[in-house]
Amino acid sequence: MKNIPWKTAAAGVAAAFMLTSVVRAVTAQPSTQPDARDIQNGARVERPPAGRSDPRDEVPRGDLIAGNGVVEPADRETRVAASVPGRLARVAVREGDRVHAGDVLAELVSEPEQAALAAAEAEVAVSAAELARARRGTRIEDVDAANAEAEAARARASLSTDLLARSTALARTGDATQDELDRARRQSEADQATVRQLDARRRLAVNGTRREDIDVAAARVRAAAARRDQARANVDRLSVRSPIDAEVLFVRCRAGEYYVPGSEALMILGDTRTLRARLDIDEREIARVRVGAAAFVTADAFPGRRLAGRVVDVARRFGRRNVRTDDPSERIDTKVLEVVVELTQRDGLVPGQRVVGYLSP
Repeated sequence: MKNIPWKTAAAGVAAAFMLTSVVRAVTAQPSTQPDARDIQNGARVERPPAGRSDPRDEVPRGDLIAGNGVVEPADRETRVAASVPGRLARVAVREGDRVHAGDVLAELVSEPEQAALAAAEAEVAVSAAELARARRGTRIEDVDAANAEAEAARARASLSTDLLARSTALARTGDATQDELDRARRQSEADQATVRQLDARRRLAVNGTRREDIDVAAARVRAAAARRDQARANVDRLSVRSPIDAEVLFVRCRAGEYYVPGSEALMILGDTRTLRARLDIDEREIARVRVGAAAFVTADAFPGRRLAGRVVDVARRFGRRNVRTDDPSERIDTKVLEVVVELTQRDGLVPGQRVVGYLSP
């Protein structure tokens, strides 16, 4: 019989030990006995901070309808955005500012649009001056000048006519050449044409501007005014204005940033003079909800306080839950009806804060 090397024997013993351990682990039953650490963790009790009670121990008692909700301004929040893309030149408000409808909240860069507006306004001024001149007609000084020019032309024509008559008579006797006669005839014809031209100008000065010319000038004024209004509208679109009287709740933008329509709103406004709580009431409780009923809300930030209010609105259709709690057992597929409570007590509440509302049936 051959001798087995001691290394091979040791490897066999180790393999047998590991196989035995695996078999015992597979066949063994799981232990149901807690160890000392589990017992210690189970005995721990979370205690509220000193001087405060646990809000979970203060659930109101009685025949009440409860629902989770969120605080909002009087007419919900208004998200304000620009209608055109551009770079923000300035932001005119800060969070917490009170604004009125029409106040400028932010402005986009508008130098090219401002230049176009100035050109359009100048065009309107020129067109208006032309219309005024057409309506006023020719001044008396212009009429006198036209009459004088016409008289002078008639005098020159009379002289050239006399010269032509004398040249014709001299040509018959041979005292004037044919060339001299032709020059006299051409001069007489030119002077007669000048008389007709200046006489027409005189009549135009006396009669004034034609009605058609006035209509054309008026149309030019209207077209220039339309271009000016268009340029002004392009400038106005670059100013973001408040649509309501409200408080600035949140500002998302900074000067120098580039804004693109369709992205997040530039800022959020809300009329915080009155606060409301929008509650999710379970569909099984809606038969007992009525407008005008007394209500109150509680918030984790103010343990022990009940902020009073009354029901002012009830939704016309069911919907999904709007407010999610941190309770892992909460059902999210439950149909709810939105109920709005106007708060008569609001100290410390801010829009967006989660609350629990209680309604009196």
